[in-house]
Order: sequence, then structure tokens, then C-alpha cells
Amino acid sequence: MGGDAIALDSVSRWFRSGRGRVTALDGVSLTFARGSFTAVMGPSGSGKSTLLQCAAGLDRPDAGSVRLGGTELTELGERRLTLLRRERIGFVFQAYNLLPSLTAAQNVALPLRLAGRRPPKDRVREALRRVGLDGRAGHLPGRLSGGEQQRVALARALITRPEVLFGDEPTGALDAATGREVLALLRDMADTDGRTVVMVTHDPVAASYTDRVVLLVDGRVHGELAGAPAGEIAERTAGWGTGRTSRPSTAPDARACPNSAGEQPC
Repeated sequence: MGGDAIALDSVSRWFRSGRGRVTALDGVSLTFARGSFTAVMGPSGSGKSTLLQCAAGLDRPDAGSVRLGGTELTELGERRLTLLRRERIGFVFQAYNLLPSLTAAQNVALPLRLAGRRPPKDRVREALRRVGLDGRAGHLPGRLSGGEQQRVALARALITRPEVLFGDEPTGALDAATGREVLALLRDMADTDGRTVVMVTHDPVAASYTDRVVLLVDGRVHGELAGAPAGEIAERTAGWGTGRTSRPSTAPDARACPNSAGEQPC
């Protein structure tokens, strides 16, 4: 399956603050090929989460174009955009966002119920089997480990069979071993299912699982890495967590991004 799953053309997003206008994205143009696995990395305030939310239709850019396949997202009304997100896009966040009173199977089935559809039991079982939790379908989230809860969240994202899966720090709350299990699942979804996966992460090891790393600084794309090992990624991103960001000397001052990544999927 060829072509681009997502295309952003000259996307800008800004917010009002006490100092005036704060730019989160500044004319970003990117494409994400079908069946690819991409990491988006950058220092705090670089616009990573805003990029993800604009690409997923959770936020509207102030300028530019966002296309999912052949659909221009910026031209859709809220109702059509909500339907598109439910049917064609999956979300996984650092917070698992599971409902504590529902079993794993009920949490997985929730997107279909919200869409007014009866969830087929075999489809729910298959989603849980895919993430290795078919034996935990009747367990409440409180009886699951953090890694198991994130895999339930992943199964919930898969139940609608989305074209694109977005992850915002999906392994950020997990230990190293459990994080590797989730990353291997994401990698397999791109390789086996041909699903497009786009993940924001700060972790070079997580990024090394992807085909491509997009480096975002001050709301602009400042380079890419293809098939890079964790060591090379770590070298390129050294200093980001300390304020000593390694970036071109011509880059403008960093512009804070006030947008939150904790929004629940629609």
C-alpha cells in the first residue's frame, strides 16, 4: 500500500499569551507514508504535541493544510471531524485513560459503543489477543499492571481498525522492559498490518524502533534521521533536557507550546 497517509503543508499554530502571540508550529511541512513508523522528537516547548494534535484532527491549525489520505481535515466541521477520528484514527497516550469501572474487554469495546455500534465479541477478543491480553479480558484496570493497562489502551485504539495510530509518549510511564514490549507491538502494526504509526517520544531507545525520526525545534523541522540506532539519536538530541539544545546557530529563540497532550480521544 503506497502513498502518503498524512500530509501537512505549511502548518502553523499559535496561541495568545500575556506577551502576545506564542508560536507553537511555524510553517511545518511533513508527510508520513502508509505503513511507516515515525518518531517526533524535540526539546520541551518545541511543538511536538501540537504537531501530533493537528495531524490527528484534535486541534485546528491557524494556517496550512492537513490531509488524511484524500481528506482535507481543515475543511471539515466538528461533527464530521469527530466521526473521522472515531473511524480512521487511533490514539494512545502516556496516561492510559481507561475507565476503572469497566473490564479490559469493555474498555476496548468503548470506541465502537460511542459510535453507536454493537461491538462484536470476536473482534474485541482479537484486539486483546493481538496485544497478548486475551486471558485478561474480564479484569478491571486496577488488577492490571501499568504495562497491561497500556496494552489495553492499544487494543482500544485498534478496535476501529484505524488507518493511522498516534502515540504521545506511549511508553513514558512504563519501565524499560515493558516499554520494549509496547514498542515491539507498534513496530509490528506498521510491518504486518501496514498501519501508519506516528509517535512523540523523548526516549532515543524508543525512537530507534522507528523507520524515521523527525527533529522539531522551535516549532520548525530541524532535520531527520532514518533507521538510526539509539546512540546516534541520543547524540543528536543531547542537551535537550538541560536547556543546552543542539540546534543550528541560526535557529530563533525557543517558543513555548502551552498546548496539553492529555486530551482524551473523541
